[in-house]
Amino acid sequence: MRIAELRLPDGRILLHDDQQKLLLEGEFHLLAEFGILASAQQPLDPMEVAFHELGDEHAPETVRVRQNAGWTLQHHYPLDPALLAMSQVWGNPDTAEERIIATKGAPEAIAELCRMTAEENAVLKGTIDAMASKGLRVLGVADARWSGAELPKSQREFAFTFRGLVGLADPLRSSVPDAVRQCREAGIRIIMITGDYPQTARAIAQQAGIDSDDVLTGEELAAMSDDDLGQRIGFVGVCARIMPEQKLRLVEALKESGEIVAMTGDGVNDAPSLKAAHIGIAMGGRGTDVAREASAIVLLDDDFGSIVKAVRMGRRIYDNLRKAMGFIVAVHIPIAGLALLPLLTGMPLLLGPIHIAFLEMIIDPVCSLAFEAEKDERNVMARPPRGPDTPLFSRWLVGWSVIQGSVVLGVTGGLTMYFWHSGMGEEQLRSTAFLALVLGITSLILINRRFSASISAALLRLNPALAIVLGLVSIILLATQFISPIADLFNFARVAPLGIGIIALASNAMLFLLERLKPLWGSRLLE
Repeated sequence: MRIAELRLPDGRILLHDDQQKLLLEGEFHLLAEFGILASAQQPLDPMEVAFHELGDEHAPETVRVRQNAGWTLQHHYPLDPALLAMSQVWGNPDTAEERIIATKGAPEAIAELCRMTAEENAVLKGTIDAMASKGLRVLGVADARWSGAELPKSQREFAFTFRGLVGLADPLRSSVPDAVRQCREAGIRIIMITGDYPQTARAIAQQAGIDSDDVLTGEELAAMSDDDLGQRIGFVGVCARIMPEQKLRLVEALKESGEIVAMTGDGVNDAPSLKAAHIGIAMGGRGTDVAREASAIVLLDDDFGSIVKAVRMGRRIYDNLRKAMGFIVAVHIPIAGLALLPLLTGMPLLLGPIHIAFLEMIIDPVCSLAFEAEKDERNVMARPPRGPDTPLFSRWLVGWSVIQGSVVLGVTGGLTMYFWHSGMGEEQLRSTAFLALVLGITSLILINRRFSASISAALLRLNPALAIVLGLVSIILLATQFISPIADLFNFARVAPLGIGIIALASNAMLFLLERLKPLWGSRLLE
């Protein structure tokens, strides 16, 4: 944040130009000086930091002449919800001289302290609107003198002189407009809540891409009943001149209307609304300890774009969990079917403990590594948010898993029956059935990698974890065919080339069938 513009009561303007030093002379000098005197001596607030930077950059000696001469801060009048201005009383070593009171705050509050007439207020409002329409945060600055021994209880009792307006530029991060666009596409509604002047809030909202057609002010909010607020909150895009305690009321109104609310904040006063929201998001850089403790998420880089990245990551993890669950259900149907087939038909035992253990060594890594490493679906940020009562394992996913498992069981079981009836020996039959089952499981992995894309598109998206798993499986399968001790361990005999060709052809046909069926379920799987 930096000071971009100084305006005097008579209309004169001094713009900040990085290529040319500001000439802080005369009335402009006083405007800057009293702005600094009204700020903390060791500032933390970005606006107060901007005042000090202006003085240090352009008039380091003259704007601090009083502090350098021994003037000290004697009293501080803090911001008041009823009066958005703060004043600081400065005294000098010569107690016979008058004390100086410097104040800054919302322009309307400064106008009230300066007891402006209706005509002066109208002129001031036009000037504020002109500055605010450029996205500047506008502060008013005034000063007063006090010769009494005792200071008044309220800053309203001073006779202030209006010194002018200060426009502060707080540019958006470059990532914000794109992040807002992604939120809108993802069905996430963004409401801007700020203490800024309404015109300033509207201009910044437009720069960010936030809907600014309906602006709710803190004054309007204070006059609303809860029912009226509940009806209005569904259309509001910007809330301006909002007091800290009003943020909590806005959060509660959104929750009452059935929304899932995420709230961002960084100050102590934000803690109640951060705690009340379903998801409190605090700023880790400039955020207070209280705000961070009250939140569920802390942004280390204070970047709104990181929230969108978190949403994308959350949706990807959710999708991958469902893919893994669907695969687990589907893959155990053919395994259980081949284990039971000998009991139903009288053929030799096909799957022993060593075979089941080997299959589980495929399934577990695939679920924990391969599916976890899958990239997000191409439309992951173009889907509306799911309902809070949506089951993780929906009936559509159960049905699709059963269909996949049944197809693989039908193909592997059918091939096994065919080879058995053709007179194939026990060890060769077991080896052939196992090879068909592993290829069927591989087909299930490829089908379940993507809900929305074809297998060809999924294969183009690299998954190193999956490649490693499938590579190891291929090596072990080859070992069971060509290394005798391993073949004996599995009770396998070498599969004839004709059998391998038939299995490969059947596997491709199975993949083609599942690929044709997937579009019928794909949209339901993404709900």
